[in-house]
Amino acid sequence: MADKFIEQKSQQLVFYISRYFRGRLPHSELHLFVWDTLEEWAQLSSGLQLPYSPRERVFWHLIHQLEFWPDSTLREDKLLRRNIQDCICYLKGHGVVPPNCVGVRP
Repeated sequence: MADKFIEQKSQQLVFYISRYFRGRLPHSELHLFVWDTLEEWAQLSSGLQLPYSPRERVFWHLIHQLEFWPDSTLREDKLLRRNIQDCICYLKGHGVVPPNCVGVRP
């Protein structure tokens, strides 16, 4: 059940981040997506004890990055953007898990 949720939300997350980085989605919409995702996860995750997949770790790492950093940092910090792009590539099925992705479930 968690794997299906992460798979579906990963695709949506890639879409939202890509639009945001292209200037086609305001930060407020990205923020709303993250909080909607967290709300859906809260309804699903009661008693969930399965181990994390690498995909899930990358997913939660991205969710944290999007909420932790303000809009200006997300747009201007080249190293942060590279890290996010590497995570997006992994979620799309390209490459390996980026180093330092330590996402944990909320």
